[in-house]
Amino acid sequence: MSLGQRLNDAILGLVTLEHRIDPYFRDTFNALFQRSLVNIVQFFLRLLHKNPETKLCQEIIEADEEKIAISITEQMKEFTQREYRGRVAERAGNTKTYGVVRAEFHVSPDIPASFKKGIFAEAKSYPAWIRFSGPGPLSPPDVADAGILSIGVKVMGVAGDKLLDDEKRTQDFLGISSPTFTTPNTRENLKLQKQIYARTPVFYFLKPFDSHLLDMAMQGLYARMNRSPLEVQYWSCVPYLCGDGTAVKYSVRPTSNHKTKIPWNPPADWLRQSLAMRLAAESVELDLLIQAQTDPRRMPIEDASIEWPERLSPFVPVAKISIPRQRFDSPEQTAFANVLSYNPWHTTATHRPLGNQNRTRRVIYTQLSGLRQAMNRVRHIEPDGSEVFPQ
Repeated sequence: MSLGQRLNDAILGLVTLEHRIDPYFRDTFNALFQRSLVNIVQFFLRLLHKNPETKLCQEIIEADEEKIAISITEQMKEFTQREYRGRVAERAGNTKTYGVVRAEFHVSPDIPASFKKGIFAEAKSYPAWIRFSGPGPLSPPDVADAGILSIGVKVMGVAGDKLLDDEKRTQDFLGISSPTFTTPNTRENLKLQKQIYARTPVFYFLKPFDSHLLDMAMQGLYARMNRSPLEVQYWSCVPYLCGDGTAVKYSVRPTSNHKTKIPWNPPADWLRQSLAMRLAAESVELDLLIQAQTDPRRMPIEDASIEWPERLSPFVPVAKISIPRQRFDSPEQTAFANVLSYNPWHTTATHRPLGNQNRTRRVIYTQLSGLRQAMNRVRHIEPDGSEVFPQ
Protein backbone atom coordinates (compact mmCIF):
# COMPACT_ATOMS: atom_id res chain seq x y z
CA MET A 1 0.00 0.00 0.00
CA SER A 2 1.40 3.39 -1.02
CA LEU A 3 1.81 6.37 1.31
CA GLY A 4 -0.99 8.15 -0.54
CA GLN A 5 -3.34 5.21 0.03
CA ARG A 6 -2.42 5.12 3.74
CA LEU A 7 -3.16 8.83 4.10
CA ASN A 8 -6.41 8.41 2.18
CA ASP A 9 -7.52 5.58 4.48
CA ALA A 10 -6.50 7.52 7.60
CA ILE A 11 -8.68 10.46 6.57
CA LEU A 12 -11.59 8.14 5.81
CA GLY A 13 -11.05 6.62 9.25
CA LEU A 14 -11.74 10.04 10.76
CA VAL A 15 -14.99 10.15 8.79
CA THR A 16 -15.95 6.77 10.27
CA LEU A 17 -15.18 8.09 13.77
CA GLU A 18 -17.37 11.15 13.14
CA HIS A 19 -20.19 8.89 11.96
CA ARG A 20 -20.11 7.03 15.27
CA ILE A 21 -20.81 10.18 17.28
CA ASP A 22 -22.87 11.89 14.55
CA PRO A 23 -26.30 10.72 15.84
CA TYR A 24 -25.76 12.56 19.13
CA PHE A 25 -25.33 16.05 17.68
CA ARG A 26 -26.06 16.16 13.95
CA ASP A 27 -29.76 17.03 14.09
CA THR A 28 -29.03 20.02 16.34
CA PHE A 29 -26.04 21.07 14.24
CA ASN A 30 -28.08 20.96 11.04
CA ALA A 31 -30.94 22.93 12.56
CA LEU A 32 -28.59 25.66 13.80
CA PHE A 33 -25.85 25.87 11.19
CA GLN A 34 -26.38 23.80 8.02
CA ARG A 35 -28.28 26.39 5.95
CA SER A 36 -25.95 29.25 6.88
CA LEU A 37 -22.86 27.20 6.06
CA VAL A 38 -24.36 26.04 2.75
CA ASN A 39 -25.01 29.67 1.82
CA ILE A 40 -21.38 30.59 2.57
CA VAL A 41 -20.00 27.69 0.54
CA GLN A 42 -22.35 28.48 -2.33
CA PHE A 43 -21.28 32.14 -2.27
CA PHE A 44 -17.65 31.17 -2.89
CA LEU A 45 -18.55 28.53 -5.47
CA ARG A 46 -20.49 31.12 -7.47
CA LEU A 47 -17.57 33.51 -7.12
CA LEU A 48 -15.10 30.97 -8.50
CA HIS A 49 -17.29 29.27 -11.11
CA LYS A 50 -17.99 31.59 -14.01
CA ASN A 51 -21.36 30.80 -15.56
CA PRO A 52 -21.53 31.57 -19.31
CA GLU A 53 -25.24 30.72 -19.59
CA THR A 54 -27.47 33.68 -20.49
CA LYS A 55 -30.76 31.98 -21.46
CA LEU A 56 -33.14 29.66 -19.69
CA CYS A 57 -32.69 25.98 -20.49
CA GLN A 58 -29.39 26.69 -22.27
CA GLU A 59 -27.03 23.77 -22.84
CA ILE A 60 -23.39 24.45 -23.76
CA ILE A 61 -21.64 21.43 -25.26
CA GLU A 62 -17.84 21.41 -25.04
CA ALA A 63 -15.80 20.26 -28.04
CA ASP A 64 -14.16 17.39 -26.14
CA GLU A 65 -17.22 16.30 -24.18
CA GLU A 66 -17.62 13.00 -26.04
CA LYS A 67 -13.94 12.15 -25.48
CA ILE A 68 -14.29 12.86 -21.76
CA ALA A 69 -17.40 10.66 -21.57
CA ILE A 70 -15.51 7.76 -23.16
CA SER A 71 -12.53 8.28 -20.82
CA ILE A 72 -14.75 8.24 -17.71
CA THR A 73 -16.52 5.12 -18.96
CA GLU A 74 -13.26 3.28 -19.64
CA GLN A 75 -11.84 4.30 -16.26
CA MET A 76 -14.93 3.02 -14.45
CA LYS A 77 -14.92 -0.18 -16.52
CA GLU A 78 -11.32 -0.86 -15.49
CA PHE A 79 -12.23 -0.26 -11.86
CA THR A 80 -15.20 -2.64 -12.07
CA GLN A 81 -13.19 -5.38 -13.75
CA ARG A 82 -10.37 -5.08 -11.22
CA GLU A 83 -12.53 -4.94 -8.09
CA TYR A 84 -15.03 -7.65 -9.02
CA ARG A 85 -12.93 -10.14 -10.94
CA GLY A 86 -14.10 -13.62 -9.96
CA ARG A 87 -17.10 -12.46 -7.92
CA VAL A 88 -20.49 -10.81 -8.34
CA ALA A 89 -19.99 -7.41 -9.97
CA GLU A 90 -21.70 -4.46 -8.29
CA ARG A 91 -22.54 -1.07 -9.76
CA ALA A 92 -19.57 1.30 -10.04
CA GLY A 93 -21.68 4.12 -8.58
CA ASN A 94 -24.66 4.04 -6.20
CA THR A 95 -23.13 0.71 -5.32
CA LYS A 96 -24.47 -0.76 -2.09
CA THR A 97 -28.10 -1.86 -2.39
CA TYR A 98 -30.09 -1.40 0.82
CA GLY A 99 -33.23 -2.68 -0.86
CA VAL A 100 -35.47 -2.56 -3.91
CA VAL A 101 -39.06 -2.07 -2.75
CA ARG A 102 -42.47 -2.06 -4.40
CA ALA A 103 -44.32 1.27 -4.56
CA GLU A 104 -47.10 3.22 -6.27
CA PHE A 105 -46.42 6.52 -8.04
CA HIS A 106 -49.47 8.81 -7.93
CA VAL A 107 -49.43 11.93 -10.11
CA SER A 108 -51.30 14.68 -8.25
CA PRO A 109 -54.40 16.27 -9.83
CA ASP A 110 -53.76 19.84 -8.67
CA ILE A 111 -50.29 20.74 -9.91
CA PRO A 112 -49.42 23.98 -11.77
CA ALA A 113 -50.27 23.94 -15.48
CA SER A 114 -46.63 24.65 -16.40
CA PHE A 115 -45.65 21.23 -14.99
CA LYS A 116 -48.49 19.24 -16.58
CA LYS A 117 -46.25 17.74 -19.24
CA GLY A 118 -45.40 14.16 -20.09
CA ILE A 119 -45.91 11.85 -17.15
CA PHE A 120 -47.37 14.74 -15.13
CA ALA A 121 -50.00 15.68 -17.74
CA GLU A 122 -52.85 13.95 -15.92
CA ALA A 123 -53.60 12.52 -12.49
CA LYS A 124 -52.73 8.85 -12.78
CA SER A 125 -51.18 6.03 -10.76
CA TYR A 126 -48.30 3.80 -11.84
CA PRO A 127 -46.50 0.84 -10.27
CA ALA A 128 -42.87 1.52 -9.33
CA TRP A 129 -39.76 -0.19 -8.05
CA ILE A 130 -37.61 1.99 -5.78
CA ARG A 131 -33.94 1.23 -5.20
CA PHE A 132 -32.28 2.69 -2.09
CA SER A 133 -28.50 2.56 -2.17
CA GLY A 134 -25.16 3.93 -0.98
CA PRO A 135 -22.66 6.07 -2.90
CA GLY A 136 -19.97 3.53 -3.77
CA PRO A 137 -17.77 2.72 -5.53
CA LEU A 138 -17.28 0.06 -2.83
CA SER A 139 -19.60 -1.39 -0.17
CA PRO A 140 -18.00 -0.87 3.25
CA PRO A 141 -19.96 -1.09 6.52
CA ASP A 142 -22.52 1.71 6.61
CA VAL A 143 -20.72 3.58 9.38
CA ALA A 144 -17.60 3.71 7.18
CA ASP A 145 -19.40 4.80 4.02
CA ALA A 146 -19.41 8.38 2.74
CA GLY A 147 -22.82 9.17 4.22
CA ILE A 148 -24.56 10.27 1.01
CA LEU A 149 -27.48 8.04 0.01
CA SER A 150 -29.03 7.43 -3.40
CA ILE A 151 -32.53 6.75 -4.67
CA GLY A 152 -33.75 5.38 -7.98
CA VAL A 153 -37.48 5.43 -8.76
CA LYS A 154 -38.45 3.27 -11.73
CA VAL A 155 -42.01 4.08 -12.79
CA MET A 156 -43.64 1.51 -15.06
CA GLY A 157 -46.42 1.59 -17.61
CA VAL A 158 -45.36 5.01 -18.91
CA ALA A 159 -46.48 5.59 -22.49
CA GLY A 160 -44.44 7.35 -25.18
CA ASP A 161 -41.26 6.78 -27.17
CA LYS A 162 -38.22 6.51 -24.91
CA LEU A 163 -34.76 8.02 -25.41
CA LEU A 164 -33.16 4.62 -24.78
CA ASP A 165 -34.52 1.59 -26.60
CA ASP A 166 -33.64 -1.03 -23.96
CA GLU A 167 -36.83 -0.24 -22.02
CA LYS A 168 -40.13 0.72 -23.63
CA ARG A 169 -42.51 1.67 -20.80
CA THR A 170 -40.39 2.87 -17.87
CA GLN A 171 -39.31 6.28 -16.59
CA ASP A 172 -36.53 6.62 -14.03
CA PHE A 173 -36.01 9.39 -11.46
CA LEU A 174 -32.60 9.46 -9.76
CA GLY A 175 -31.28 11.45 -6.81
CA ILE A 176 -28.80 11.64 -3.94
CA SER A 177 -29.11 13.07 -0.42
CA SER A 178 -27.26 16.28 -1.31
CA PRO A 179 -28.60 19.15 -3.46
CA THR A 180 -25.33 19.37 -5.41
CA PHE A 181 -23.23 16.70 -7.08
CA THR A 182 -19.74 15.59 -6.04
CA THR A 183 -18.15 17.21 -9.10
CA PRO A 184 -19.28 20.32 -11.00
CA ASN A 185 -18.83 18.81 -14.47
CA THR A 186 -17.54 15.79 -16.35
CA ARG A 187 -14.04 17.23 -16.80
CA GLU A 188 -13.67 17.23 -13.02
CA ASN A 189 -15.43 13.89 -12.72
CA LEU A 190 -12.73 12.28 -14.86
CA LYS A 191 -10.12 13.52 -12.37
CA LEU A 192 -12.12 11.98 -9.53
CA GLN A 193 -12.45 8.63 -11.33
CA LYS A 194 -8.68 8.48 -11.79
CA GLN A 195 -8.18 9.05 -8.06
CA ILE A 196 -10.80 6.40 -7.26
CA TYR A 197 -8.93 3.91 -9.45
CA ALA A 198 -5.70 4.78 -7.62
CA ARG A 199 -7.56 4.19 -4.30
CA THR A 200 -6.94 7.79 -3.23
CA PRO A 201 -10.30 9.57 -3.82
CA VAL A 202 -9.70 11.97 -0.92
CA PHE A 203 -6.88 13.59 -2.88
CA TYR A 204 -9.25 14.72 -5.61
CA PHE A 205 -10.59 17.15 -3.01
CA LEU A 206 -7.30 17.93 -1.22
CA LYS A 207 -4.84 18.14 -4.13
CA PRO A 208 -2.67 21.20 -3.30
CA PHE A 209 -2.81 23.03 -6.63
CA ASP A 210 -6.16 21.73 -7.89
CA SER A 211 -8.24 21.32 -4.75
CA HIS A 212 -12.00 20.99 -4.55
CA LEU A 213 -12.49 21.93 -0.93
CA LEU A 214 -15.75 23.72 -1.58
CA ASP A 215 -17.30 20.68 -3.27
CA MET A 216 -16.04 18.56 -0.36
CA ALA A 217 -17.63 21.01 2.07
CA MET A 218 -20.99 20.84 0.28
CA GLN A 219 -20.99 17.05 0.38
CA GLY A 220 -19.83 17.06 4.00
CA LEU A 221 -22.68 19.30 5.09
CA TYR A 222 -25.14 16.63 3.93
CA ALA A 223 -23.09 13.47 4.58
CA ARG A 224 -23.84 11.81 7.90
CA MET A 225 -24.58 8.53 9.64
CA ASN A 226 -28.11 8.17 8.34
CA ARG A 227 -31.00 6.75 10.34
CA SER A 228 -32.84 5.21 7.37
CA PRO A 229 -33.04 5.60 3.59
CA LEU A 230 -36.69 6.58 4.19
CA GLU A 231 -35.78 9.56 6.39
CA VAL A 232 -33.68 11.80 4.14
CA GLN A 233 -34.42 14.19 1.30
CA TYR A 234 -33.01 13.40 -2.14
CA TRP A 235 -32.21 15.81 -5.00
CA SER A 236 -31.59 15.15 -8.69
CA CYS A 237 -28.62 17.61 -8.62
CA VAL A 238 -28.82 17.88 -12.41
CA PRO A 239 -31.68 19.31 -14.53
CA TYR A 240 -34.25 17.87 -16.92
CA LEU A 241 -36.70 19.22 -19.44
CA CYS A 242 -40.33 19.57 -18.52
CA GLY A 243 -42.15 20.15 -21.77
CA ASP A 244 -40.59 22.54 -24.26
CA GLY A 245 -38.10 25.11 -22.98
CA THR A 246 -38.53 24.64 -19.22
CA ALA A 247 -35.68 23.17 -17.16
CA VAL A 248 -36.43 21.59 -13.78
CA LYS A 249 -34.79 19.70 -10.98
CA TYR A 250 -36.46 16.96 -8.94
CA SER A 251 -36.49 16.15 -5.25
CA VAL A 252 -37.93 13.30 -3.20
CA ARG A 253 -38.87 14.19 0.38
CA PRO A 254 -40.35 12.20 3.27
CA THR A 255 -43.83 13.27 4.36
CA SER A 256 -43.28 12.40 8.05
CA ASN A 257 -40.71 13.32 10.69
CA HIS A 258 -40.20 9.73 11.80
CA LYS A 259 -36.71 9.23 13.27
CA THR A 260 -35.26 5.75 13.72
CA LYS A 261 -32.85 5.42 16.63
CA ILE A 262 -29.33 4.44 15.58
CA PRO A 263 -27.50 1.98 17.88
CA TRP A 264 -24.08 2.99 19.23
CA ASN A 265 -22.35 0.24 17.26
CA PRO A 266 -24.57 -0.16 14.18
CA PRO A 267 -24.30 -3.39 12.17
CA ALA A 268 -22.50 -3.30 8.82
CA ASP A 269 -25.85 -3.32 7.00
CA TRP A 270 -27.66 -0.94 9.36
CA LEU A 271 -29.42 1.00 6.58
CA ARG A 272 -30.82 -2.19 5.09
CA GLN A 273 -32.02 -3.31 8.52
CA SER A 274 -33.60 0.05 9.36
CA LEU A 275 -35.38 0.06 5.99
CA ALA A 276 -36.66 -3.47 6.63
CA MET A 277 -37.82 -2.68 10.18
CA ARG A 278 -39.77 0.38 9.12
CA LEU A 279 -41.51 -1.31 6.20
CA ALA A 280 -42.32 -4.38 8.29
CA ALA A 281 -44.20 -2.10 10.69
CA GLU A 282 -45.93 0.47 8.47
CA SER A 283 -46.40 1.96 5.03
CA VAL A 284 -44.46 5.11 4.08
CA GLU A 285 -45.16 8.05 1.80
CA LEU A 286 -42.72 10.31 -0.04
CA ASP A 287 -43.37 13.42 -2.13
CA LEU A 288 -41.85 13.97 -5.56
CA LEU A 289 -41.26 17.69 -6.10
CA ILE A 290 -40.24 19.87 -9.06
CA GLN A 291 -38.23 23.10 -9.05
CA ALA A 292 -38.30 25.23 -12.21
CA GLN A 293 -35.31 27.19 -13.49
CA THR A 294 -36.20 30.90 -13.39
CA ASP A 295 -32.78 32.60 -13.60
CA PRO A 296 -30.07 31.32 -15.99
CA ARG A 297 -27.24 33.03 -14.07
CA ARG A 298 -28.21 31.83 -10.60
CA MET A 299 -29.51 28.44 -11.73
CA PRO A 300 -27.03 26.98 -14.24
CA ILE A 301 -27.66 23.93 -16.39
CA GLU A 302 -24.04 22.86 -16.86
CA ASP A 303 -22.63 23.28 -13.30
CA ALA A 304 -23.86 20.60 -10.88
CA SER A 305 -22.04 22.13 -7.89
CA ILE A 306 -24.33 25.17 -7.81
CA GLU A 307 -27.55 24.85 -5.83
CA TRP A 308 -30.66 26.38 -7.38
CA PRO A 309 -31.93 28.83 -4.73
CA GLU A 310 -35.36 27.93 -3.41
CA ARG A 311 -36.08 31.59 -2.67
CA LEU A 312 -36.02 32.16 -6.45
CA SER A 313 -38.01 29.04 -7.25
CA PRO A 314 -39.52 26.81 -4.54
CA PHE A 315 -40.03 23.09 -4.97
CA VAL A 316 -43.61 22.15 -5.84
CA PRO A 317 -45.14 18.71 -5.03
CA VAL A 318 -46.32 16.94 -8.19
CA ALA A 319 -46.60 13.27 -7.20
CA LYS A 320 -46.99 11.05 -4.15
CA ILE A 321 -44.92 7.88 -3.78
CA SER A 322 -46.67 5.27 -1.61
CA ILE A 323 -44.56 2.41 -0.26
CA PRO A 324 -46.75 -0.27 1.37
CA ARG A 325 -45.74 -2.53 4.23
CA GLN A 326 -43.62 -5.34 2.82
CA ARG A 327 -40.63 -7.60 3.05
CA PHE A 328 -37.97 -7.34 0.35
CA ASP A 329 -35.17 -9.63 1.54
CA SER A 330 -35.95 -12.91 -0.23
CA PRO A 331 -33.09 -14.29 -2.36
CA GLU A 332 -35.32 -13.97 -5.43
CA GLN A 333 -36.02 -10.27 -4.85
CA THR A 334 -32.37 -9.60 -4.05
CA ALA A 335 -31.37 -11.19 -7.35
CA PHE A 336 -34.02 -9.08 -9.11
CA ALA A 337 -32.58 -5.94 -7.50
CA ASN A 338 -29.12 -6.75 -8.83
CA VAL A 339 -30.38 -7.14 -12.40
CA LEU A 340 -32.36 -3.90 -12.58
CA SER A 341 -30.87 -1.03 -14.57
CA TYR A 342 -31.60 2.59 -13.59
CA ASN A 343 -30.74 5.27 -16.12
CA PRO A 344 -31.91 8.92 -16.36
CA TRP A 345 -32.31 8.38 -20.09
CA HIS A 346 -35.12 5.89 -19.44
CA THR A 347 -37.59 8.67 -20.21
CA THR A 348 -39.36 10.49 -23.02
CA ALA A 349 -38.14 13.53 -24.94
CA THR A 350 -40.56 15.63 -22.87
CA HIS A 351 -38.35 14.97 -19.83
CA ARG A 352 -34.96 14.80 -21.58
CA PRO A 353 -31.95 14.98 -19.24
CA LEU A 354 -29.98 18.25 -19.52
CA GLY A 355 -26.37 19.26 -18.91
CA ASN A 356 -22.94 17.69 -19.40
CA GLN A 357 -23.20 15.28 -16.47
CA ASN A 358 -26.49 13.93 -17.79
CA ARG A 359 -25.28 13.71 -21.38
CA THR A 360 -22.27 11.71 -20.18
CA ARG A 361 -24.42 9.47 -18.00
CA ARG A 362 -26.12 8.19 -21.14
CA VAL A 363 -22.81 6.62 -22.16
CA ILE A 364 -21.56 5.67 -18.70
CA TYR A 365 -24.73 4.08 -17.34
CA THR A 366 -25.50 2.14 -20.51
CA GLN A 367 -21.96 0.80 -20.93
CA LEU A 368 -21.42 -0.06 -17.26
CA SER A 369 -24.81 -1.72 -16.92
CA GLY A 370 -23.96 -3.91 -19.90
CA LEU A 371 -20.53 -4.75 -18.44
CA ARG A 372 -21.96 -5.64 -15.03
CA GLN A 373 -24.64 -7.86 -16.52
CA ALA A 374 -22.08 -9.58 -18.78
CA MET A 375 -19.73 -10.20 -15.84
CA ASN A 376 -22.62 -11.65 -13.83
CA ARG A 377 -23.95 -13.61 -16.81
CA VAL A 378 -27.44 -12.17 -16.53
CA ARG A 379 -29.68 -10.49 -19.08
CA HIS A 380 -31.19 -7.05 -18.93
CA ILE A 381 -34.84 -7.11 -17.90
CA GLU A 382 -37.54 -4.47 -18.10
CA PRO A 383 -39.91 -4.84 -15.15
CA ASP A 384 -43.62 -4.12 -15.52
CA GLY A 385 -44.78 -4.21 -11.89
CA SER A 386 -46.33 -7.66 -12.06
CA GLU A 387 -43.27 -9.28 -10.47
CA VAL A 388 -44.05 -11.35 -7.37
CA PHE A 389 -41.51 -12.58 -4.81
CA PRO A 390 -41.74 -14.69 -1.65
CA GLN A 391 -42.63 -12.67 1.46
